[in-house]
Amino acid sequence: MDPLARLPILPTTVVGSFPVERGSGLGGLLDPFRHAVKVAVDAQVRAGIDIISDGQVRGDMIQAFSSRLPGIRGQDVVNKVLPASGPITVNDTRYALSCHPMVKGILTGPTTLSCGLHIATPVYRDRQDLALDLAAALVPEALALERAGACMVQVDEPILSTGAADLYAGEEALSRVTSTLQVPVSLHVCGDLSGIVDRLLGFPIAMIDIECAKSPENLELFDRNALNGKRLGVGCVDSSDTAVEPVSVIRERIEHAVDLLGPEFLLIDPDCGLRMLPKDVAFAKLSHMVAAVREVRGTLG
Repeated sequence: MDPLARLPILPTTVVGSFPVERGSGLGGLLDPFRHAVKVAVDAQVRAGIDIISDGQVRGDMIQAFSSRLPGIRGQDVVNKVLPASGPITVNDTRYALSCHPMVKGILTGPTTLSCGLHIATPVYRDRQDLALDLAAALVPEALALERAGACMVQVDEPILSTGAADLYAGEEALSRVTSTLQVPVSLHVCGDLSGIVDRLLGFPIAMIDIECAKSPENLELFDRNALNGKRLGVGCVDSSDTAVEPVSVIRERIEHAVDLLGPEFLLIDPDCGLRMLPKDVAFAKLSHMVAAVREVRGTLG
């Protein structure tokens, strides 16, 4: 059974990252980010988010994974990339699951990782070659997230909208990760999707998550038939703006998405991660988003 089927219409979620509040005292010395995970999870639960994350507080999206993979030293790939010796994000995901029943696991995608690193070894001919080994290295982490109880796995591939990566190679690398999983896989791609939307719709995923608050034109690229059963994550909160949108503005964005595509296969979330915002702003944006969704649900009967 699809684990998302038990959620209400227009489920709310997050793209992932949350502002980091490090711990202090002895606990902070032992693990300065454990407190940050707790703060992020608590904020999402209090805001009323249906599918939360662990907060992605342990580093930027490249370093959080590359620092744990053998074959990578700093930003340099110095040897063949291998899987990590142990879980990377699983423990934080387990903590989130102890606080909330629906938690997504999040991975930085192999193509984005490959473009964030410098190849300093003849082992790899190019970034596409590197991305395939990065994908293989992510498989154990993806499977561990699924076994831990994640209701879905989100793969972040922002590089795909920039023109810096070959989409066919990106799909091949992604497939190496997604083919191992039984839970739904969501692909998060922000930026202008006008030149790549047709290719993305053919990727082996259950959901595409896009930026629509800052880039409303992205939503117009999709229609019900083209989705062909895929879910669409609709960014309805601008993650780059410290101004907190009124509930009415977010509601209008959601209603527009519903008018275009119907409510059945939509999830509602911010455009991107909220890490760069003040903590109170991030919480307010999530709370307003949840309030807007509840208002729209009320009109759907």
